[in-house]
Amino acid sequence: MKQEARILITKDGPYLVSGNVPLAKEISIRDKRNVPTIWKLGGRFPDQESYALCRCGASKNKPFCDGSHSDIEFDGTETASKQPYTEVAERYEGAELDLLDQPELCAGAQFCHRAGGIWDFVEIATDPKAIQLAIEIAGQCPSGRLVVCEKGTESSIEPQFEKTITVLEDPGRQCSGPLWVKGGIPIHSSDGTEYEVRNRVTLCRCGESNNKPFCDGTHIDIGFKDSD
Repeated sequence: MKQEARILITKDGPYLVSGNVPLAKEISIRDKRNVPTIWKLGGRFPDQESYALCRCGASKNKPFCDGSHSDIEFDGTETASKQPYTEVAERYEGAELDLLDQPELCAGAQFCHRAGGIWDFVEIATDPKAIQLAIEIAGQCPSGRLVVCEKGTESSIEPQFEKTITVLEDPGRQCSGPLWVKGGIPIHSSDGTEYEVRNRVTLCRCGESNNKPFCDGTHIDIGFKDSD
């Protein structure tokens, strides 16, 4: 019987991924103004039915766990809220779309800087091309901090993702980023509960987020490198 895709967070240990979830690398590509514009596939890892991904940042075999969390006595205490996204996100009313924003989830990817900033852009996006660009920009936010909705509703407009995990790299900021979990993969806490299933979230892999298990952009501040 085929196992369903899921991620289990172990106490002070790695993320246990099961269900034959594809694992790949994605790279943030920036334009001449140093604003990210596209995610570029950077290669795929061999398929595995299950695997353990490092979340302490100390593994010598990143992105996989090598047991270093025990050596460094990693404190992986989960501090993130389990409230549903729509209950805590701020709403920005636009011309044709509304924008939901939960800043605590920001992973610092900076795609939101496109078109002068997604917050201002949704206010003026009225023609079909501009509306589509606003939808694209929000969908490039890997953490799911930003979500566009049909105006006045909570009917979100999301990119179509298969269940995958990608290891993010940001050469423009000279650092390695979080794990981008796509397609609604259930994430189970080490306490036995489950986080809200969402189309896209980012999980910390530098070990230093203050919003564990989710990324809060700390990898940028500490200059986290996948090869270290």
